[in-house]
Parts: sequence; C-alpha cells; structure tokens
Amino acid sequence: MTIDKSLKRKGRLARTRNVLKRSERVTMMQSEDKWLEDQTIFGLPKLRVIKMVVGKKKKKKAAEGDKKDDKKKAAKKK
Repeated sequence: MTIDKSLKRKGRLARTRNVLKRSERVTMMQSEDKWLEDQTIFGLPKLRVIKMVVGKKKKKKAAEGDKKDDKKKAAKKK
C-alpha cells in the first residue's frame, strides 16, 4: 500500500536514518577496513550511524545593521 501524496512531507528522508541497508553497511565496513572479501553478506554486525549536526549560518545583514546602529548611537552621544 502506498502513501498518498498529500501525506508525504518534503525532506523527510533527508534526515539521518538509524537503520542502514545491507549495501550501505558493507560500504561503511569497507571504508573502515573491517570488510573481508571472502566474508558473507548475511549476519553483518550492527554499525553505529554518526549523525551530522548542521550549524546555522549567521546573518550578515543583522551584523552590518548592528554596526550601523552603534555608529548612530555614538554620533548622537557627541
């Protein structure tokens, strides 16, 4: 059964998943040098998924606006 288009959310799969597919686990093990070529793909060990935290960018306009306000306040005090 499929999900109706009105119930789907944009970017839903863009977040980090805590369950990897078998092929993803094999590629992760290969990058960590834990995969042997004669090893079977069944019974693979669980792998920890590292979540990436994306920081927010500072707004340049707000920083420039603060500098202008500081200059205006300094001019008024004189």
